[in-house]
Amino acid sequence: MSPKSFLLDEALHRYIVEHGTPPDEHQSALIERTTALGAVAGMQIAPEQGALLTLLTRILGTRRAVEVGTFTGYSALAIARGLDEGGRLLCCDVNEEWTALATEAWAGAEVADRIELRLAPALDTLRSLPPEPTVDLAFVDADKQGYVAYHEELVPRLRRGGLLLVDNTLWAGRVVDAAADDDDTVAIRGYNDHAAADDRVDTVLVPVADGLTLCRRR
Repeated sequence: MSPKSFLLDEALHRYIVEHGTPPDEHQSALIERTTALGAVAGMQIAPEQGALLTLLTRILGTRRAVEVGTFTGYSALAIARGLDEGGRLLCCDVNEEWTALATEAWAGAEVADRIELRLAPALDTLRSLPPEPTVDLAFVDADKQGYVAYHEELVPRLRRGGLLLVDNTLWAGRVVDAAADDDDTVAIRGYNDHAAADDRVDTVLVPVADGLTLCRRR
């Protein structure tokens, strides 16, 4: 398992994973299957981030969760494991090939009955949800240029005290590199400014993996 954080070397990353809840056999198998895909495997969240997702999901007593960007399903597996009894996770993605690996992994880990996967543009799915604030936890790890739009659809749907988690918000440090002006870096900087200025939420950006922004609905 290579570190997903540009702040960690291999030894420190291994120490962090070993001193938290480690990936079990199902998660380890999914890491291996995803690694076999090649360079795109970098989109999979770090194992310590998965453990954090499970913990936060449990702390919140989550019964309703939403994920934008599922890839091969590691983050969804982590969230599903932390759901309260009867809880459900709605996953939004557009890639049939990668999410096929996800559904296999969920079945093997016996969490498939807690997850609904919708293969459609995420904004269409989010806009089809009831507008009432009933979501306990949302996790966004998708196209970076859509982050502000996803934030705007999800924050009003969070219940008071609910959490929106947004991944890759340090973007390998490029957010503070004045020479980095590619579309994704500019979009993430814009999202970070947007989230920090949103008075509907309390926001903290923590250096977990490639940067994780937590927005708690006031």
